[in-house]
Amino acid sequence: MPRMKPAIADNRLLAALPRQDQQRILARCDHVELVADEVLHEAGTLQRHVYFPTGGFISLVAPLDATAGLEVNLVGSEGMVGDSVLLDVRISPHHHLVQGSGSALRLTAAEMRSELMRSGALRRRLHRYVYVKMHQIALTAACIRFHVVEARLVRWLLMRHDRALGDQFHATHEFLAYVLGVRRVGITQAATSLQRKKLISYSRGNITILDRRGLEAVSCACYFSANALYDRILGPGSRR
Repeated sequence: MPRMKPAIADNRLLAALPRQDQQRILARCDHVELVADEVLHEAGTLQRHVYFPTGGFISLVAPLDATAGLEVNLVGSEGMVGDSVLLDVRISPHHHLVQGSGSALRLTAAEMRSELMRSGALRRRLHRYVYVKMHQIALTAACIRFHVVEARLVRWLLMRHDRALGDQFHATHEFLAYVLGVRRVGITQAATSLQRKKLISYSRGNITILDRRGLEAVSCACYFSANALYDRILGPGSRR
């Protein structure tokens, strides 16, 4: 069966726009497939495109040096990537790394700026989204400073689960250590603890969520705060 093209309704930001704006934006979008581990944008380079995920999801990674970085946000169908364009800034400070394969709608930076000039509804909605994302990034910084590795790992698992198409996904200890900014041994200890509690199973980088409610019970409050702010500012939508 052929893969269906991504639709405006599959992205929560675009789905709330007036139909006329939706139709015009969709006509200008490219339909693209996001491939896991693909780098869409290198930090410090010209932002050429913006992406509205409709199936896949993308990590925003703040580079620390040539080999180290830290995930500061995870974007799926609730958001967009490339929001520096909204602020009329051509250079993004983050790596944009595909973490989950799937579909997306893509606009060039020039097309995005043109649509922002044309549609007040789009401009207002995306500006509110930038506010939400700033808050989420600030929460991530506080979480890294004050919360233990296990709670941070649970928060990441819940965020990934929200954006994934099922209960199973792949993430190695090395990758988790990289995006969470901790040593590999810390990930091993936290994952082992979650397995003992029968919240997840984890073998050779393959993670299965066994008890979603149990994970929510041991997550730090940052996960719920970020979701509550999104729903309050941008409107509630479907979530697991």
